[in-house]
Amino acid sequence: MARAAKSARKEETRHLDMATQPVKRLRTMLAAGEEVQEIERVLARSGDSVVSELLRGHTTFYEWDHYPPGDVYDKESHAQYFYHAHPGGHVNTGGLRDAEHGHFHTFVRAKGMPRGMKPMRHKNRDAWPMGDDALTHVVAISMGSKGQPLRLFTTNRWVTGETWYRADDVCKVIGRFVIGHARPSWPANRWVGAMIRLFWPQVMLLLKARDQVIGSWSAQNPDLDTLEDRRLEVASQAAVDIEAQIAAVRAALDARAKDADSA
Repeated sequence: MARAAKSARKEETRHLDMATQPVKRLRTMLAAGEEVQEIERVLARSGDSVVSELLRGHTTFYEWDHYPPGDVYDKESHAQYFYHAHPGGHVNTGGLRDAEHGHFHTFVRAKGMPRGMKPMRHKNRDAWPMGDDALTHVVAISMGSKGQPLRLFTTNRWVTGETWYRADDVCKVIGRFVIGHARPSWPANRWVGAMIRLFWPQVMLLLKARDQVIGSWSAQNPDLDTLEDRRLEVASQAAVDIEAQIAAVRAALDARAKDADSA
């Protein structure tokens, strides 16, 4: 792997300034954070986690298999997700899976996208799902052995078999990821969607970093189709801290309220 592309893969977001976020988004993020905490609190009382919820009834956890089988799909929002794991050390991931149990992949399908959202023009689109079957990967959530979130990350197109949309378009579907039904696990369904909303600004930054890495890789390998290059798997990643994120959002909202009172 080219050293420049490898170093560009990690997008640091620990110092993201929440004061720059719209108030409406901050309120959505705070509500999502409180939901994440409540779901984790309730599950922890019985020794469970969102991961154990999805693996309930499966005596063996097989690498590569999707959990639940057939994925989780909401016919109203057209949001979709599944949980799975790769073999340790699979492809170049920059240590991403050193402490990982598995990860969630999240998507929004064509009918859940804003009107007019179109796939990127590309010379090799024959294998892309198109029409109503088109889907875009929003973000992946890496999970630790105790069912705790470790980091968010984005991937190259070949990893998910998605239709490729530019980051600016994918950012438009972040708020549309909602699983509104109870199966196979109401807590897990709610938690995954709430995590994406809680870390909304980070997801946006990671998607934009993804496109930058893809662009840099393409420039370094002009004779290859970068989106299908197996040497590039994880495009961007960032560690997550739920408590710190909620604290930052609350501080930003408090500051806005004080500014409004003094105006």
